[in-house]
Amino acid sequence: MKLMPALPESIFDIVYLLFAVISGITLLIGSKRRVVRLFGVMTLILGIGDAFHLVPRVLNYWMSGDYTVALGIGKLVTSVTMTVFYLLLEYARRERYGIRDQRGVLLLIWGMSIVRIALCCFPQNGWTSDEPSLLWGIIRNLPFVLLGIVTVILWQRSARSDRSLKILWLAVTLSFLFYLPVVIWAQTVPLIGMLMLPKTCMYIWMILLFRKVKKEDPPAELSYRR
Repeated sequence: MKLMPALPESIFDIVYLLFAVISGITLLIGSKRRVVRLFGVMTLILGIGDAFHLVPRVLNYWMSGDYTVALGIGKLVTSVTMTVFYLLLEYARRERYGIRDQRGVLLLIWGMSIVRIALCCFPQNGWTSDEPSLLWGIIRNLPFVLLGIVTVILWQRSARSDRSLKILWLAVTLSFLFYLPVVIWAQTVPLIGMLMLPKTCMYIWMILLFRKVKKEDPPAELSYRR
């Protein structure tokens, strides 16, 4: 067994999952603000969803057996929970900045989320196959990338004067930039899969920003800036 990168990656994955779950619970406990509770739910969804993929991945390093099906199902679950994460992030934006209109934007985000999740459920993805479909990997990620672009634009515009979340859009941008090469080239160049580590670091960054919002004293009173 190769201890590199098995050992450092296993440690990283376990620490990340514990950090996400504990942070989610911390954000939920004792907070009266709806936006903080939303961040808590989002963080728990992120951590629990990623566990479906990362736990089999760690076990695959250290225990003998065929984890192809478990890893494939884990990737499916993670794909769905990541989509839900960004859907809820829009509700957090609306709550944070007191947005009560922009129904068209909300419908657009719902539409892209539903299409993305529906595409993930097609058997043509070959989630549990030794060689999942690259074509369907690209197809199912098209609405997800669009969802990411819209999210970046909305948060960059809304959070300009928000000291706690001003750079959230950058963390989202970098997470997608690290993720896309993995979707396109990881099957032919497995080393590219290591970009999932900095991608995960971007989610850790987002969670730290969520925790920063909870620590605001007094809580920020912000309004949407066009």
